Amino acid sequence: MTGAFLYDGVRTPFGRYGGGLGGVRPDDLAAHVLRALADRNDLDPAAVDEVVFGAANQSGEDNRNVARMAVLLAGWPTSVPGTTVNRLCGSSMDAAGQASRMIETGDAALVVVGGVESMSRAPWVLAKPAKGFPAGSETLHSTTLGWRLVNPAMPARWTVSLGESTEILADRYGIGRAAQDEFAARSHQLTGKAWDSGFYDDHVVAVPGTDLARDESLRPDTTVATLARLTPSFRAEGTVTAGNASPLNDGAAALLLGDESLADRLGRRPLARIAGRGAAGVDPDVFGIGPVRAARIALRRAGIGWGDLGVVELNEAFAAQSLACLAEWSDLDPGIVNVNGGAIAIGHPLGASGARIINQLAREMRHRGSRWGLAALCIGVGQGLAVVLEAAS
Repeated sequence: MTGAFLYDGVRTPFGRYGGGLGGVRPDDLAAHVLRALADRNDLDPAAVDEVVFGAANQSGEDNRNVARMAVLLAGWPTSVPGTTVNRLCGSSMDAAGQASRMIETGDAALVVVGGVESMSRAPWVLAKPAKGFPAGSETLHSTTLGWRLVNPAMPARWTVSLGESTEILADRYGIGRAAQDEFAARSHQLTGKAWDSGFYDDHVVAVPGTDLARDESLRPDTTVATLARLTPSFRAEGTVTAGNASPLNDGAAALLLGDESLADRLGRRPLARIAGRGAAGVDPDVFGIGPVRAARIALRRAGIGWGDLGVVELNEAFAAQSLACLAEWSDLDPGIVNVNGGAIAIGHPLGASGARIINQLAREMRHRGSRWGLAALCIGVGQGLAVVLEAAS
């Protein structure tokens, strides 16, 4: 078996709900990052063995298989196949995991992976009536986020909102409002510093026809005091607010994965090797703790421990959820987590986030000279995913 290597990655700025990318279809966002990745690497698209994209909402303009739609819209040859993965918030990390296995087994030598989400343009859905000509009213359901058309056999305690689930974790781990707001303020401040330092400039590609140059949800002047003025969103006396949770966003990201021989074709060495993968399930009502076991599995498969890590990217679905994971990872130095900011400030377009944090992790590893790094995220309905990267020699 050969190794699977990450050579490059790009993403769009992440737009806020109804904001700067709200007028752009998700299939066009996906096509844009494909073209950008090919152009900056002087890559012949015909050489791509497979395109694997993640998307959580596939019921609208995503057109069910947004990977294939992106290939066609990007003007790539029709001979390039495309498949779409849906593991909700973990979709593009799952895409990277699946692609890395293709490469390791020799089924592919060059795979473009990524993810896309337009939460602004997610459609409303109407259940088909049980019989023709219904006499009563029908209900439209938003597909933007969370449960809809719930199966009545599903236990009610599992179908609470993501916010309520986070309140459960906050209670369980004793994570108060002040700690959550401090974590959220750090996210905005570090993201702002990273943008100002140029960290994002070399891999964030603006979308043609839009004016968005930076992540739109970013508020670098955010403080604990400003966040403290916000009211709870899910419980009257709760601690989870719009300020200490990730927002609704639009965006896309893409990664270039390949075997070792791709280095000669591109004329440069890769950023990192995918050294370990982990997936885990937990009760849906505590979905946010999903990364805990997934990360342990990935570390074990990579043959390393917590002390070997130089950088960690943990997707910030909610501050309380992230803090609960850090409480479980007691051997991890929290100072190496999300050093360039996280999803509370950057945004969380569901299908794109996994690819975003993998690329961000690899770039920070190279910046610091770190050998090992971990990327992990939680997934609605109770799952977690993690990937371990090893710096390329």
